[in-house]
Amino acid sequence: MAAVTSNVKRILFGDHLLIDWKGAGLLFPSVVTGILRTVKGTMIHRKLGSVPKQDMMTIEMSLRKVLGLERRT
Repeated sequence: MAAVTSNVKRILFGDHLLIDWKGAGLLFPSVVTGILRTVKGTMIHRKLGSVPKQDMMTIEMSLRKVLGLERRT
């Protein structure tokens, strides 16, 4: 799971500023961080939103870079 923060002033390597944060169901401009975490399914209480497809594609590319999993042609 990647964390989401409304601190858009500090964007680090692997982070992605959501273009369509409203479409994601968020209340404020937000950043999906490049920091991954594992959580137990029981810790998830409800769904707050959903990242739009275009943002998700960019997030996936950023995470592949961070993890060294870039697709090579």
